[in-house]
Amino acid sequence: MPELAQIIDGIREEFTAKNAVRDATLARSRELIRFCSLSIRAIHRHEWDEAATLLETARDAARVMTDDLATYADLGGAGYTQDALKELVEAHTLFAFVRGEDLPGPADLGVPAAAYLNGLAEAASELRRFTLDLIRLDRTAEGEPYLAMMDEVYSHLVTIDFPDALTGGLRRTTDMLRGVLERTRGDLTVALRQEELQAALSAFERRVTQ
Repeated sequence: MPELAQIIDGIREEFTAKNAVRDATLARSRELIRFCSLSIRAIHRHEWDEAATLLETARDAARVMTDDLATYADLGGAGYTQDALKELVEAHTLFAFVRGEDLPGPADLGVPAAAYLNGLAEAASELRRFTLDLIRLDRTAEGEPYLAMMDEVYSHLVTIDFPDALTGGLRRTTDMLRGVLERTRGDLTVALRQEELQAALSAFERRVTQ
């Protein structure tokens, strides 16, 4: 049956081409995650120029990766692809949060809605580290805006009530953010009360020694 041989050969060629794209995407997703991780590290170190450069590099890498997946929708929806795009969102939105810049949307970053929402949640969770750093520096009050940002992100995400198959497991990510938010709120509240108590004690000592 020569027709069957031709059919099988055509399928084999299709699989060969698709497998090559899959292998390239795996490598590119790992590279993209690395760029995003480095940019987040630079953000936490307040190395703003370095972070901005890495974010641009990550955005370019993501564009190359997604362009090659245009004809393979199933590869575009694969876990490793979506995880990499989620990291891209996390890095960019975290930078916007701490720098007071306009928040990029899914279209700006070229990512699907589910990856955007999950990345946004993880960026909000990263704000806990900024808050704790300020507490350690005895600048507790400066952490309140970060807590407010976390709270706002959570209050919006909790309204997204759709099946996990559509949202990429957003409900679980949102629940994790809620835990981080409440721990941060508790840490910040305790630190503020301690500072108020210390200030009251210092004022009392000054009055006594006068």
